[in-house]
Amino acid sequence: MDTVEELDCENGFGQKINGYACWMQHRACATPAAKLRWALCCLYSKGRFLGFKRGQRAQHENTALIQLENVNSKEETTYYEGKRVAYLFRAPTAKKGSNIRCMWGRITRPHGNSGVVRAKFRHNLPPSAMGSTVRVMMYPSNI
Repeated sequence: MDTVEELDCENGFGQKINGYACWMQHRACATPAAKLRWALCCLYSKGRFLGFKRGQRAQHENTALIQLENVNSKEETTYYEGKRVAYLFRAPTAKKGSNIRCMWGRITRPHGNSGVVRAKFRHNLPPSAMGSTVRVMMYPSNI
């Protein structure tokens, strides 16, 4: 699979490398087949950090609420229980040659009936991360 093919792209970007389209940067010029190939090889799905678990008066920062992409019911969340979650962010200073840092967590259980799950992170997520994207890894597998 070391072939390099060009996609129908007016600006020359969007080469397929090792059989997978690098369409993420050029979504407008990627073919539907290229998008499907990328989705099949991707090791994570997206989620959105909504906030923290809370009651009427108290907020519990040790449990984050995450809305999973394309998950709309409590039954669909059972596949994601135990999966690892990564919150990536840019730090002002570089460590080991990179400004990108990662905070790891794990999905523990569903929250409500609309596809939201609870996750516990090794270090609590900062409040500035509310509304940002997290990566829900497709491992460990429980199939």
